[in-house]
Amino acid sequence: MELLYFGNSHLVRSIDRGLAAQGLGRAHHRALYFIARKPDMTVSELLSLLAITKQSLGRVLNELATRDLLETRPGDRDRRQRLLRLTPAGAAMEAELFDALREKLSKAYARAGQQAVTGFWTVLEGFIPENERARIEDLRSNDG
Repeated sequence: MELLYFGNSHLVRSIDRGLAAQGLGRAHHRALYFIARKPDMTVSELLSLLAITKQSLGRVLNELATRDLLETRPGDRDRRQRLLRLTPAGAAMEAELFDALREKLSKAYARAGQQAVTGFWTVLEGFIPENERARIEDLRSNDG
């Protein structure tokens, strides 16, 4: 547990610094990250992924839109849906934050070696209930 807690804590610090410089927090980063992975995701899909209240997500999305990091448009089939997409500025910010994360992960992975990384991914996947694993695959299939 200590390794998970402290490992995650150190991993997100680089992201936290970048977010703090923009006056944003982790909830903003999570939204940016998942919207970047699946452009035109619906608000309902993002709510389900993040498992937060609609009110909390609304505040995050409104702030991102106000800062011109996020744009929404009505759904193609259902005009009541709101489809989410990062603006060029939002995509640039998310990429910068992800680069800080990727650098730390790359160093740790290089140190551990491929066999350890594969085992680590297997353990992480084991935390996800079987009925939620399709969500991960859906995001992976959209990841550029």
